[in-house]
Amino acid sequence: MNARELKNKFVNFFVSKGHIEIPSASLIPENDPTTLFISAGIQPLVPYFLGRKHPVGQRLVNVQKCVRTIDIDEVGDQVHHTFFEMLGNWSLGDYFKKEMIPWSFEFLTKELNIPIDKLAVSCFAGDNDAPKDDETALLWKDQGIPGSRIAFLPKANNWWGPPGITGPCGSDTEMFYWANNSPTPKNFDPKNSNWVEIWNDVLIQYLKNDKGEFEKLVQNNIDTGMGVERTVAVLNGFSDNYLTDIWQPIIKKIEEISGKSYSDPQYQKAFRIVSDHIRASVFIISDGIEPSNKETGYVLRRLIRRSIRQGKLLGIDTNFIAQIAQAVLDNQNNYAGTYSELNQNKDKILSILDSEENKFRKTLTRGLNEIQKLIERNKNITGREAFTLYESFGFPVEMIQEEFSKNNLRLDLTEFEKARESHIEQSRTLSAGKFRSGLADHSEIITKYHTATHLLHASLRKILGDHVQQSGSNITSERLRFDFTHPDKLTDNQISQIQNLINQQIQKSLEIKRQEMKFTDAQKQGALAFFGTKYPEIVSVYSVGDFSKEVCTGPHVTNTNTLGQFQITKEESAGSGKRRIYAVLE
Repeated sequence: MNARELKNKFVNFFVSKGHIEIPSASLIPENDPTTLFISAGIQPLVPYFLGRKHPVGQRLVNVQKCVRTIDIDEVGDQVHHTFFEMLGNWSLGDYFKKEMIPWSFEFLTKELNIPIDKLAVSCFAGDNDAPKDDETALLWKDQGIPGSRIAFLPKANNWWGPPGITGPCGSDTEMFYWANNSPTPKNFDPKNSNWVEIWNDVLIQYLKNDKGEFEKLVQNNIDTGMGVERTVAVLNGFSDNYLTDIWQPIIKKIEEISGKSYSDPQYQKAFRIVSDHIRASVFIISDGIEPSNKETGYVLRRLIRRSIRQGKLLGIDTNFIAQIAQAVLDNQNNYAGTYSELNQNKDKILSILDSEENKFRKTLTRGLNEIQKLIERNKNITGREAFTLYESFGFPVEMIQEEFSKNNLRLDLTEFEKARESHIEQSRTLSAGKFRSGLADHSEIITKYHTATHLLHASLRKILGDHVQQSGSNITSERLRFDFTHPDKLTDNQISQIQNLINQQIQKSLEIKRQEMKFTDAQKQGALAFFGTKYPEIVSVYSVGDFSKEVCTGPHVTNTNTLGQFQITKEESAGSGKRRIYAVLE
């Protein structure tokens, strides 16, 4: 079974159970200031777990694009990926355990034809926050899963969320597949690596508040997650994800360019990093991000540069990134024809990748010169200095060692590794810090700032022209940041006009109304809908008096008079043809 077949089976199965398919959200969160990328299918849906009604109904299903960067340094083994696709179905206050468990069993055994003998499950063992989940275990037994194949595990294993301090969360039940040709053990041992998790049903019943307490939500919800890459590998008998047809067209292109073979163990890590990072870069660029030294742009730049470094280890010394990207775009078994944004932005994707590769190859040349300067000056380079070269110029440790050996020097690998581990830990701390406010923070101040972005968007279009489109935003409790398309630096007079126009609307005490309508009708009414490329058939439209109308899912105040005074604090470039505004509410 290939990836396209798996995705179709999943979506069609849940559509047959009364679900509505919704499109994948953009990788760039629209209304979530707490994270750089969408990393799970639930992320764009969090408000609906708290009681808000979704425009298309209570039963949803989709294939969500995801990027996770917290373990970027783990990519290179058989299973880790930066970009991946997540299959998910959701119940927003509708069905719960007694429906979801039988459906899970039916999909695994009937649709995917997995023998029951190869299945095991885990359930929540219970603690002071929530009871042991005997109910779910009994539902699995009713399907035919023997008690010896059901494990009760603690919160570390069988609890989802919240990823931040506060938010919806709950126990989960995970499904495992015996990925070995030997007879399946009678008893399920979660520590046995031959048991591979392939699906997760999260039973979201709680809200963790800012005091660390777990409150019951107003409704019970279901959130599931099945990783496409891992499941395709398992169903095809591969322990190495990169042997599936998701990856093989990309791998074969790298083999063609490098003259190396993926079957050679010494090159497998490099093959995996190059294929993973370029695939992720293709999707990130397709959602409007360009390489830079900040946030999402920095992540993209890092992925591209790591790819080039690993390409050097494969003996590739000429531009090759765009050729590998083409193999991603042309993958008939998975992406071609599935994501319209790939086709629409094809030329842009390839151009940006080629340009970034040219820039980095010049950086590598400067790095070589820097090594020579250090060697000539010191006659020795510490492991920490070598790591600085690695981080600043993108030098793989193997390349640094090679330059050292030419000068009869030896690199202190222990010291180098300590510096590297320290950097990784700092990066993880920074990434984790993105969630400090909780996923999709809907606090009062965040709600005010989000509403203010609607006024800002409309004002920019009225003062600068209709070519202005939102290209990103980031909101914290201290300020808002708004990115938009515009070729020129704003003048002081333009900034003053925009600011005054917004404050006029605040002083008018305009009412903010929400309507649900067909996306086509929203467009006809002139509602702005520039963020992302796909929208469900039914959308939420927020109107700020007669001044602004946008398709949106984020939190909003009910009247502009609660916002206070709007002040633009900074205006700067956000990349080619884009500007960025920082503003505060006082």
